[in-house]
Amino acid sequence: MKLTIIFENHAGWKKGLLGYHGFSALVEHDGYRVLVDTGTEGKVLLHNMHELGVEPDSIDALFLTHGHYDHTGGLKAFLEERGEGVGVYAHPGIFERRVALKPRVREIGIPLTRAELEKLGARFYLNDGPKELLPGFISSGEIPRVYWDRAVGYLVREGPYLRDPVRDDMALIVEVKGGIAVITGCGHSGILNIAEHAARLTGKPIKALIGGFHLRGAKTELLRQTVGGLKALGVEGLYAGHCTGTDEYAYLRAHLENVEPLHVGKVVKL
Repeated sequence: MKLTIIFENHAGWKKGLLGYHGFSALVEHDGYRVLVDTGTEGKVLLHNMHELGVEPDSIDALFLTHGHYDHTGGLKAFLEERGEGVGVYAHPGIFERRVALKPRVREIGIPLTRAELEKLGARFYLNDGPKELLPGFISSGEIPRVYWDRAVGYLVREGPYLRDPVRDDMALIVEVKGGIAVITGCGHSGILNIAEHAARLTGKPIKALIGGFHLRGAKTELLRQTVGGLKALGVEGLYAGHCTGTDEYAYLRAHLENVEPLHVGKVVKL
């Protein structure tokens, strides 16, 4: 398996790449190419894909970890750039209308409707349970919340705003030699819940846990639990970025020996 970070908060050290708040990663395995999320801005996504030599037409499938704008904002540009349609795998709840209330009320969900995206060639396969989308590529389905989670935002329905549990938050599990790689967009379900669920679902050890861990602003006790839980699971490699948080990444790095930061252009091979 080869994973390349396409969209991330930090640009890294390769000249010409752009950093921007959001997340997207290309996963290549057994002859298939799956793009996980599309970042926030289509121009940035396509620019980085071009600089990294990744053609939109070469992608076999899209996997959306959840329905927030910083993981789906590049969908329109990506679909427009392709010569044909593409399968998009996600949870049925990705099109919920979502808002943040601070520092002001603002939309934080997918910026286009399902109908608009389908006109551009998206073929949606929405499922809330575990599902193999391509050989060796498994959607986690909904993540059981055994420990704490990191849900944010509010749902807009009739009546007052409702706290959003972000039930559509899912991870992509890739079966590799000797175990699995787990790619999480933001980790709203709680990074420990995600890791335990993936290991339990497949019965295999976690070779790599990659993506946003959503620990920014977490209290020390929660960070201690994270370190202890990941050690107990025997996760071999941690690759943390996006919403993990700078101070929180430093805490993980200080207490674990297997942590690396993410940046645009970073490659993880298993």
